Amino acid sequence: MAQASDDSTNTTPTPQMRPEEMRGLAQRLRARAESVLLRHQPEQHRDLTTAAGLIEQFADLATEVLSSAAVIDRLARLLRIAGGA
Repeated sequence: MAQASDDSTNTTPTPQMRPEEMRGLAQRLRARAESVLLRHQPEQHRDLTTAAGLIEQFADLATEVLSSAAVIDRLARLLRIAGGA
């Protein structure tokens, strides 16, 4: 008897942004926050500036994770070569 699965096979995976793309998005948000249109809307200015800062922090974290993963991968390869793992 087949059981229904909660996993949907009809969804398309969302492409992930690379840290450089995140930083570009943050720059665009900051530019929009500084635009003439938003100078008189302090709440939107603050929201966009905050969002840009959070995206930059996330980009920095993503960079750290990716570089750490690369170091761990190199270490694992060296251990395999040395016969230690």
